[in-house]
Amino acid sequence: MLAYEQDLWNQQITYVAGIDEAGRGCLFGDVVAAAVILPKHHVIDGVNDSKKLSAKKREQLYEIIMAEALAVSVSCVDAATIDKMNIKQAARLAMKQAVEALPVQPQYLLVDAEHIDSPIPQLPIIHGDEISQSIAAASIVAKVTRDRMCLKWDLDYPEYGIALHKGYATKYHREKIKEYGPSPLHRRSFLRNVLAVQQELF
Repeated sequence: MLAYEQDLWNQQITYVAGIDEAGRGCLFGDVVAAAVILPKHHVIDGVNDSKKLSAKKREQLYEIIMAEALAVSVSCVDAATIDKMNIKQAARLAMKQAVEALPVQPQYLLVDAEHIDSPIPQLPIIHGDEISQSIAAASIVAKVTRDRMCLKWDLDYPEYGIALHKGYATKYHREKIKEYGPSPLHRRSFLRNVLAVQQELF
């Protein structure tokens, strides 16, 4: 998990930031990006792609990452902006903002399968959250942050069950959208196809 980082450290690049996002495929709410700079040669046992970890394990690792990282930042882009610029551009914007908000200036960026609009040298890595500890740490921070946001959103919009499915296009979520209509936090650009498919099924 440190091969990419080690190569950069060997080039005397100390501050390597991993960047990832959570919520790209959701029908509801913000897309959330995180940037994490870990100390050189520092290993956090158990860090992996957030999707491969239990919620309990993600929470545990989140606390460790927040305590041991040199710098962490998080940025969110809301549903209305996603609808205006599309999810790919919105995710890139969230990543860019997360990088810019880091309290320590990174010298190099390792990004999960994306390219960020930044003058900082960077490397997009396919499945980066599975093979780079820095990106995996960012994926955990982004996922835990967004999941906690979902718990708050669920209090405002309890009819959709956001706490259960975190805004993804589950059958239950789609049924509730059809029953109640979309909330102000639903991504309208995502719902057209979902609702069209539903209408064909009923």
